[in-house]
Amino acid sequence: MSTALGVRPAAPTYLVYRQNVAYSAWQRALDVAFAGVALIVTAPIVAVAALAIKLEDGGPVFFVQRRVGRFGRLFDLYKLRTMKVQACGDAPSPTTNGDRRVTRVGAFLRKTSIDEFPQFLNVVVGNMALVGPRPEQPFHVRSYAAPWQQLRHLVKPGITCLWQIRCRQQIPLHLPDATAHDVEYIGRASTVTDARIVLGTVRAVFSSQGAY
Repeated sequence: MSTALGVRPAAPTYLVYRQNVAYSAWQRALDVAFAGVALIVTAPIVAVAALAIKLEDGGPVFFVQRRVGRFGRLFDLYKLRTMKVQACGDAPSPTTNGDRRVTRVGAFLRKTSIDEFPQFLNVVVGNMALVGPRPEQPFHVRSYAAPWQQLRHLVKPGITCLWQIRCRQQIPLHLPDATAHDVEYIGRASTVTDARIVLGTVRAVFSSQGAY
């Protein structure tokens, strides 16, 4: 059973966001179809990555962490583990280039974004979408200083988002700046916008920009 963090969206939210029911239904259908196929296609890659992780230090293959989803509901986000076992916690410090907490296998997985592949399961289950604000840890959400920052929880979090293609080389991005891009996306969300973000993400991954 999911629990909620107690997110209080800024009022009046209808001035900023008005849900398009047709778009939401179409987005969900595309998300499930794409993520379902992606789980099958990437399964061999994940299997090889899992073996490499296990052989490197014998630790767990997957990293599971509580994140804040739509309307403040908490859910478990899945990733391939890229950090040393003793460093895998809810540490507030983001990873940086050359971070010693990241394993050698993990550095490659991050650079290629292979560590994100398990999140296709989150999409199929319904916790996440392909495109949407990246899900934050609860302590980040509690640190929000402005009510408008809560607007990012009006939609499902995504595997990729607007700021990841605009500011990928600046990661880790200052939280308020990232949230501003998220709120902008919510106001512009459409199938065309989502397609552009997905294509931009693919280009960024193949150019290995900003992945630590």
